[in-house]
Amino acid sequence: MEKLKVGYGSVVINPEMGAPIFGYYVPRYVKGYLDDLTVSVLAVNCNDTTVLMISVDNLGIEQHVIDGIAKEIAATTGITASNVYISATHTHTGPFAHMFDMFPIDPADVEKYAAFLTVRAAEAAKLALVDLKPAKMGYAVGKAPDRIAYIRRYRMKDGSVMTCPPVNDPNIDHPIGTLDQRVNVLRFDREGGSSIVIMNYGLHADTIGGELVSADWIYWVKKTLKVALDGTECMCFVGAQGDVGSTNVYPTKGDMNDTEISFDNEMKSPGMARFVGRALAGTILQVYDKVEYVDVDEIGIIQKNLRVPANVPAKEDLPRAHEYKKLHEEGRDDLIPFEAMELTTVVAEALRMCRMEHGPDHYDLPLSGVKIGPVAFIGIPGEPFTDIGVKIKETEGWDLICPTICTNSYEGYFPSKEAFDEGGYEARTSPYVGTISGDIINCAREILSELKG
Repeated sequence: MEKLKVGYGSVVINPEMGAPIFGYYVPRYVKGYLDDLTVSVLAVNCNDTTVLMISVDNLGIEQHVIDGIAKEIAATTGITASNVYISATHTHTGPFAHMFDMFPIDPADVEKYAAFLTVRAAEAAKLALVDLKPAKMGYAVGKAPDRIAYIRRYRMKDGSVMTCPPVNDPNIDHPIGTLDQRVNVLRFDREGGSSIVIMNYGLHADTIGGELVSADWIYWVKKTLKVALDGTECMCFVGAQGDVGSTNVYPTKGDMNDTEISFDNEMKSPGMARFVGRALAGTILQVYDKVEYVDVDEIGIIQKNLRVPANVPAKEDLPRAHEYKKLHEEGRDDLIPFEAMELTTVVAEALRMCRMEHGPDHYDLPLSGVKIGPVAFIGIPGEPFTDIGVKIKETEGWDLICPTICTNSYEGYFPSKEAFDEGGYEARTSPYVGTISGDIINCAREILSELKG
């Protein structure tokens, strides 16, 4: 109990009214607020080492912004910048902290919000450090209930592959992949302070849509637990979810309660976020009182750079890509011969090709690892498919491994090797080649080995 100290801090990071919203390939601007976006910090101290684990309600944060946040925290707290681990929850109803060619956006808007987020993250870090108290840690693994998560890539009866096909489409054959329904739960009990729960589960935070700011289902997990557990704080580090959504393509009974089908064939509404968040909070409650407490006599953090080859477009594909890009930027998507998620796929693919027309031939990806006793976190700078998370979790020598997405950068989708052969939105828009999943798994295992010491 006396070696480990844990602190918590959280502040609101809502954007201004009218700010652009990150998440889709159509312009959206803030028209109101369903709930607050927050940046939350877990400070973990042991044997004169302090690590800050930060969860930000944002779709994905550009690496130079991440670096700026870490430097600001170092300057204002004295904590080494390399000891800062920042993960975005990937909510699709938050502001830009990343430049992207989804639609025209003023770089000044991104930099303005990034500057605001940097200051607020440092404030949350200071709150967490002031809050450090002796603690003990326990962990458990629950199972998410049915009806909240589904593999969203499907083999169609004509042999094609489609992400998010229309609900009840008679051409659907079967989903491609297997859900990982494990919900990783860490519990920190602190002397003279509230308990803190860390949840790690792989599911897209994209259950709402629209133009109202929201942390999506993550908000409902935290709200529900704080009420049910008498002030217990909760942080969500989202797990591998690149191919996981919340839409049941064969809805029955009450599946459509409080929700509707969106423009991209998915179930979205504030009611859907509430349902998913409450269900996951229920999973945590099922294991909360039965966590296994473990000794924590050492913590650590490692960052590695992974160089991977780029998915450079073929010259013969570029004329059509430029045509689709031009139509999209002119607001004439109706002239592109696709609908719903297929339209999103070809537009995103075209933008990717145009962006990479002149290279680069490789990318450098920052991967991170945190050790808290027998528990490890692996930070991946984008959206890995669930199978990548499963294989990382299979690494021996740890009681619990928690892969986290959009960590210390946001660099797009990381599909499985099979997905590059099969097609679908994620693979066709990814800037990487088919070896990316194996590269990430191998690098993660190297980090885990070094953390083990």
